[in-house]
Amino acid sequence: MKTITIDGRSIPFEEGQTIMDAALAADVYIPHLCHNPEFTPHGSCKLCNVKVNGRTCSACTMLAAEGQDVINNSKELNDARRAITQMLFVEGNHICPGCEKSGNCQLQALGYHFNMLDAHFPYFYPRREVDASHPDVLLDRDRCILCELCVRASRDVDHKNVFDIAGRGINAHLIVNSATGKLADSVLEVDDKAVEVCPVGAILVKHHGYEVPIGQRLYDHHDIAEISLMTEGGGSDE
Repeated sequence: MKTITIDGRSIPFEEGQTIMDAALAADVYIPHLCHNPEFTPHGSCKLCNVKVNGRTCSACTMLAAEGQDVINNSKELNDARRAITQMLFVEGNHICPGCEKSGNCQLQALGYHFNMLDAHFPYFYPRREVDASHPDVLLDRDRCILCELCVRASRDVDHKNVFDIAGRGINAHLIVNSATGKLADSVLEVDDKAVEVCPVGAILVKHHGYEVPIGQRLYDHHDIAEISLMTEGGGSDE
């Protein structure tokens, strides 16, 4: 079997696997937010950036190839990942103590993983609309990190195209493809894949808040690396 090297360790891969695929299959954690093994790689969050033979690449989109020497766990890369995480916090309105997703939020868990003690950058405090029109689903754009997981899930799994991204730069925002732009007027259903894939608290199912107390949730007792390898490892075929 062909191999690549990640942080000095020989990692096997199959033809067509990305570096992320091979790493997860070998229980090597590469930080990520926009990656999900069920969807085509997107490469938007840049948290999975690694050095491949000295060149910076996204591990979720770069195909594994014989002879690659990959650096993943370095101070330089982790410092950059911490800065990206900090920027994601200040670009939105993430008030963790008041968020129902606290303890189950991947962005929050990455902050802990990178030992992020503050946001470092000035807060943007953007004006973002909350859409509570749907009877079963709440859309809180304050927490949206533009990972497009809901966009890809709605398009590729649900085949509904409920969500999309509009605008550019700081004006980029999640939109709903309905005549009024409201969730209530879309074809979204509570059991759609698009509802469950949000890594933060932007898409929440109503009527089920705080059923698991904060302090007893997924990332309250487990590092995100541990959970990622448990749920995504095993060599996904994208």
